[in-house]
Amino acid sequence: MEGRDYFFVSPEAFRQGIAAGQWAEWAQVHDNYYGTSADFIDSHLSAGRDVLLDIDVQGAAQILARYPDTETIFIMAPSLAALRERLVRRGQDDAAVIEKRLRNAAAEIARKAHYRHLVVNDDLPVAIERFVGILKGEVP
Repeated sequence: MEGRDYFFVSPEAFRQGIAAGQWAEWAQVHDNYYGTSADFIDSHLSAGRDVLLDIDVQGAAQILARYPDTETIFIMAPSLAALRERLVRRGQDDAAVIEKRLRNAAAEIARKAHYRHLVVNDDLPVAIERFVGILKGEVP
């Protein structure tokens, strides 16, 4: 939701924020800019609150550089074939976009070892249970 979960800015304002060091992490993914405000993270951490981010591998590397004690979780489909099937089934993207997403996913999967935790989403209830267990500190 705009103003709570997301804050939308123009591409020019985003680029100005990059130059000013406004973003704790940022990336240009699928031809769009995404980022997380450093002030947002710092204010929540200073207040003793945890911050949960849904970011790509580029952003995770930037977050780890800035916040080295961060718990990271890599969530992935059981295979690229399963991911392709899911993307086709949802019917939102044309074939070229699906191929681009699969190439990006393969590159991201190659970096999964940089994460502290791995969740393979092959059985949704099991994946959710593992994810929640990690958040609660019950999974080493």
